[in-house]
Amino acid sequence: MAAIKIRSLFSAFCLCAAMIITASFATAEEPYWNQFRGPHADGTSKATGLPVKWSEKENIVWKTPIHGRAWSSPVVWKDQVWVTTSTKDGKELGVVCVDFNTGKILIDKKIFDVEKPQYIDPSNSHASSTPIIEEGRIYLHYGAYGTACLDTKTGKVLWSRRDYPCNHWRGAGSSPIIYKNLLYLQFDGHDYQYVVALDKTTGKEVWKKDRVIDYKTKNGDFKKAFATPRIIEYKGRVQLISPAAKATLSYNPLTGDEYWKFNYPQHSAANRPLYDGEKLYIGTGFGKAHLYAVNPGGDGDVTESHVKWIEQKGIPSKPSQLLIDGLLFLVDDKGIASCLETETGKLVWKERMERSSFSASPIFADGKIYANDREGVTRVFVPGKEYKELAANKLDKGCVASLAVAGNSIILRTENNLYRIEDKSQQK
Repeated sequence: MAAIKIRSLFSAFCLCAAMIITASFATAEEPYWNQFRGPHADGTSKATGLPVKWSEKENIVWKTPIHGRAWSSPVVWKDQVWVTTSTKDGKELGVVCVDFNTGKILIDKKIFDVEKPQYIDPSNSHASSTPIIEEGRIYLHYGAYGTACLDTKTGKVLWSRRDYPCNHWRGAGSSPIIYKNLLYLQFDGHDYQYVVALDKTTGKEVWKKDRVIDYKTKNGDFKKAFATPRIIEYKGRVQLISPAAKATLSYNPLTGDEYWKFNYPQHSAANRPLYDGEKLYIGTGFGKAHLYAVNPGGDGDVTESHVKWIEQKGIPSKPSQLLIDGLLFLVDDKGIASCLETETGKLVWKERMERSSFSASPIFADGKIYANDREGVTRVFVPGKEYKELAANKLDKGCVASLAVAGNSIILRTENNLYRIEDKSQQK
């Protein structure tokens, strides 16, 4: 990996960049894509004016090579785009910051050395967890390899932790989230399974909670998970909804006390939960994924009492779902898109996307769904009660990272490049 490269911008360029930023974000309600699945934690954005069609020669504002092998999604804050990265052997873990306006690399920094990297599944990477960013700080997580907080202006490491053991067995995948002053990390591995809350300012542990789950096996391969939790509030009770292998649990986010859990047969959960104010929608991972609609108001074991419906067909193991106007939109790992009613789980439509396989999660913005596949094609279609495809946009390499949205731009990461994509016909 390259050594630290922190490039200063000249005053004149800064003035020019500031003007560009103002133009880019002047009409955007949400200028930031701060975490995995975006500002609402559900893959949706209120942005408008996004591109529908692009290629290597069309609607590309910039294209910046990113070294290493990593599947984390980009995060955006003001004029910065950040991605984590790793050498292919996993022995060096780092982060790259790119200027939103020019695509120029501002920071290229090694964060951790790893003497003996763990085994990863060929479909995973050593840097698959997406960072979370806020004003002045970004939080990087590499599973058991370590977690670090950086100053976003200088790239300086403010604190780091490398003392949480976990054999991820096939690689880490859960991304960090923030609530109030706490940073949450999930470790669901072959050997250990627990959740940690750290003081985001200092990195000091506030609470740690071991999973209390009957895995019904001693085989650690069925105890691991990759899902990212989320915070919800239901009837005045704030909850940390935490998917794991064989169960999803609800915790008090301030103390780690368990509120409820429901059990299921599957392992390796990867979907981030969805929430509509009344029901949670939770995908269960591998071993033929199911999708559950769950009332989040219970206590104790709610497996029999609070599950509203279960759907077993066409449920993605890796990509998260979308919730739009009372409908659920799914794109499974093999490229089958489908739509379900949220009230009943009933299938509305199903469509096979030709020659596609998916790991990235689709997003919804500007009235359209964007779904990018491992072959480098992003399909754009309209959410509704029938499938209506608008475009299939091919880039040189495949996509494993989910898309980000900033202003009227799409930020897209392929296997070896980072792109900013805009509809240039709308530019003045």
